[in-house]
Order: sequence, then C-alpha cells, then structure tokens
Amino acid sequence: MTVRSVAVEGYRNALPTVGASALGGLVAGAILSGMQAELAAVPGLLVVVPAFLAIRGSVYGSLGSRLSTGLHQGLVGPTLDGDGRGRLWRVVVGSLSVGVLSSLFAAGVAALLLPTLGRPAASPAVFAGVALVAALLAGAVLSAVVVAVVFLGFRRGVDPDDLVGPAVTTAGDLFGLASLVVAVRVVGWLADLL
Repeated sequence: MTVRSVAVEGYRNALPTVGASALGGLVAGAILSGMQAELAAVPGLLVVVPAFLAIRGSVYGSLGSRLSTGLHQGLVGPTLDGDGRGRLWRVVVGSLSVGVLSSLFAAGVAALLLPTLGRPAASPAVFAGVALVAALLAGAVLSAVVVAVVFLGFRRGVDPDDLVGPAVTTAGDLFGLASLVVAVRVVGWLADLL
C-alpha cells in the first residue's frame, strides 16, 4: 500500500460526498435568502442562525464519529438490530438531548444579549420556542441521516469517517434552516392561538 493509493482511495470515497456538500450549501443559501418573513417575524433570529447551524455540525458530527468508532471496534453492528442496538439508541438520544439543550442555551444568550447591545430581539419565550421546535425537528432528521450514512457506507466498504463530515455539514445546513422556518411558523401559530 503506497501513499498514492491511500490518497486516491480517500479522494474516491470522499469526493462524491464533498460535491454533494457543495451543492447542499448552495441550496441552504437559497433557503436562508428566502427566510425574510421568518427573520422579520422573530427579530434577532439571524444572530442565532450561525450558532444553531454550528451546534448541528458539532453535535451530529460527534454522533457520526462515535458510531464510526463503534463500528470499527465492533461495539455496534451496521444494522438497527442486534446487540449494539441499545448503545445506538442511547447515543442518538444523548446527541438529540445535547442538541436541544445547546440550542436553548444559544437562544437564551441571544435573547439576553441583543437588548443589552441595543438591538431588537424577540422575547426569550419566542426564542426558546423556536430553538426547541427547530432543534427537535433538525435533530430527528439528522440522527436518521447520520445513522444511515454511517451504516450504509460501512456496509459498502467505505470508511464512515470519510462520509460523516460532509454529510453532517450538508444535512445540518439544509435541515437546520428548514427546521428554523417551520419552527418560526409553528411558534407564531401557537402564539396566535394563545
């Protein structure tokens, strides 16, 4: 095995995912540019967007790394059944919990910091509601995407570590922004009911 063969194999495995990631980034940008109504409805939401997306990448990137390591060590099998299923669900629920709590923290900081800086901001309750709904929606989808990418890649002989980063980045941006749009609408709808 030469350095060249390892490099060629790495690029061959990762290049399609990186290409999809670039395309996904463009789609995520289009979603963000179409969020004017949501950004106007929740003053200060634009400040939360980068933190929200970074949290998705960090939390679910770690989930993918944990699953990949578990597969390499034989602690988890590349299916949803078997001995590792309990470990798999605990890791997924743990990641979802960290994602929700981190999103609530970021929203709380924004709700408190923006008025201090003299910037318009939605109420802490609105920020918390948007963060909660968006984190749950994005977390559920990203958990499924990460598990599918890691398991399918592993079963096809591709190192999941080559796939996790670009897949989480792309899916996190796409589903993170889409979940923010849905969350703003759900929280607005609930506010109208109350």
